[in-house]
Amino acid sequence: MTRFGYFLSCEEYSPEQLLDQARLAERAGFDSLWISDHFHPWNNAQGQSPFVWSMIGAVAQVCDLPVTTAVTCPTVRVHPAIVAQAAATSAVLLGEGRFTLGVGTGEALNEHVLGDAWPRTDVRLEMLEEAVDVIRQLWTGEVVSHEGRHYVVDTARIYTLPDEPPPIYMSAFGPKALDVACRIADGFVTTQPDADGVRTFRAAKGADAPTQAGFKVAWGPTREEAIDRAFELWPNAGVPGELAQVLPSPQHFEQVSELVTREKFAENGAFGPDVAEHVEAYAPFVDAGFSEVYVANMGPHYADMLAAYGSDVLPELRRRG
Repeated sequence: MTRFGYFLSCEEYSPEQLLDQARLAERAGFDSLWISDHFHPWNNAQGQSPFVWSMIGAVAQVCDLPVTTAVTCPTVRVHPAIVAQAAATSAVLLGEGRFTLGVGTGEALNEHVLGDAWPRTDVRLEMLEEAVDVIRQLWTGEVVSHEGRHYVVDTARIYTLPDEPPPIYMSAFGPKALDVACRIADGFVTTQPDADGVRTFRAAKGADAPTQAGFKVAWGPTREEAIDRAFELWPNAGVPGELAQVLPSPQHFEQVSELVTREKFAENGAFGPDVAEHVEAYAPFVDAGFSEVYVANMGPHYADMLAAYGSDVLPELRRRG
C-alpha cells in the first residue's frame, strides 16, 4: 500500500507557515513529511529559506509524523561529520524510527556560498559516497578518524545518538546516480514517476526496498488563479536538463525562467480545486510502485489544499494504490 506524505517547502514558506502545514498535514491524515534543505530559494519571489535542522527540531514539537530530508547535500556547504551530528539529534528529537536522512549531490545554488568550486557530476557522486561512509562511521558512537580523498575527520565522536541509526535514502536521477544509490542507500528518492528506477533499485536492494517520490501541484479557488500563483513562484520547475544543478544564484534562475512560458508550465501538474485532476497527477507515481508519494503545494492556499486532500484526494489515491 502506497503511503502519502506532505512536502514542507522551505524555499517558499516561513517557519511559522511550515509548522502550520505540519500540524494540518497530520490532521488531514498524511502519513509523513518531506522537508527541503536549501541555503537559497530558487528565485526571489519564493522568498524564504529557513535552516532545515532548526525546522526539524521545531516540527518534532508540533506533530508526530516521520520526517525525511528531501534532500540534504552532505558534501560541500556542510561537512558530513556535521550532517551526521545534526541528523542524529533530529532522530532523537523526532523519536525512534521517525527520521530518515535523504541525501543527494546537491545544486550549486546552495553549495557555492562558501566559495568552493562546484565539481562535475562524477566527482559529486564520489564525494557523496565517501560522505555517507563518514556519516555511518560516526553513527556507531565510536571515536572516528578518517582520511579520505575528499574528507578528513580527526578523533570525532557523536554522543547524542538514537538507539538505531536512521536509514539513508539517496536522490538519484540518471543511471550513474542510481548505480551509486543501489550501492550505498537504504532507499531511493526522485521527483519522476520512474518505474524503471523503482525496479532497478529493488532488484539491487530487495523487493521491499523503500522508494520515495514527490511532485508539486497548486490548489486554488480557480484553475487560472492557481496557475498564475504557481507560475509566479515556481517557473524554475520548467527549467530543463542539468541547469538546476549548475546555476549558482536565484538571479540566474530568474533569468533562465524567462524562457518558460505560462502555457508550457501549466501542462505539467494539477491546478485549482478539481479533485479528479489532483488524483490523476499523483496516479502515475502510485502506478510506478513507489512506497511513499509526497505532495507539494505551490502558492498560498495550502490550508484548503490539505483539507481537500484529507477528505477527497488521499482516500481516492489509497483506493487506487
